[in-house]
Amino acid sequence: MAYINAEDQLGDCKQEQVILMATEEVKLLGFWVSPFALRVEWALKIKGVKYEYIEEDIFNKSTLLMELNPVHKKVPVLVHDGKAIAESFVILEYIDEAWKQNPLLPQDPYERALARFWAKFAEEKIFEGAWNALCSRGEEKQKALRQTIEAMAKIEGELEGKQQFFGGESIGYLDIILGWISYCLPVWEEVGSMEILNPIKFPAITAWINRFLNHPVIKDKLPPTDKMLVYFHQRSEALASTANG
Repeated sequence: MAYINAEDQLGDCKQEQVILMATEEVKLLGFWVSPFALRVEWALKIKGVKYEYIEEDIFNKSTLLMELNPVHKKVPVLVHDGKAIAESFVILEYIDEAWKQNPLLPQDPYERALARFWAKFAEEKIFEGAWNALCSRGEEKQKALRQTIEAMAKIEGELEGKQQFFGGESIGYLDIILGWISYCLPVWEEVGSMEILNPIKFPAITAWINRFLNHPVIKDKLPPTDKMLVYFHQRSEALASTANG
């Protein structure tokens, strides 16, 4: 009877996984300043998945983008072996299920549910609130700022007592969802002449930002600040004038 060594078997599995990752076709359609597309890039890099990045002009959308995401016609779109997946939240969960190494979501069902809850909360209350504050004026702007700061306080409370990241010792799903706060929110604050993230009021988030930005995967994959300042100045002015018009 031939016996199979468990370590040899494990090694074979790892080798097969590496070969599989090398032969899989993975493409990502994104836009250089899109925090949604950047989330997907971070996840792929954390997983060690090789991919082809395709830059899209969201103001002159390609036929490829329209074909791959006919419903929303937006980036990001992940293409895995010819199958297209849209929406950053959905893509992140797909990546986590398709490539098991370096899990993004917690393994415990309750903790996994909490991560999804806070991700949805942050997207609806902080991202949308900060964007509305950036693109509005007067009382509408002040109202959006108040609501955003109130929501930020909830995240501060959730982060207190955490080890390094929301995901524990390593960057996880919720860190990736909230990652835009670290590099994009300061630009919005400068462009909109507003303050949301006060370091004295939000020390836990401020410390998390420093750790997040110093992570090798993150610091090597961030859009240039000067270019973002120009872009968001133009976008906020255009959207504000449209709203007032």
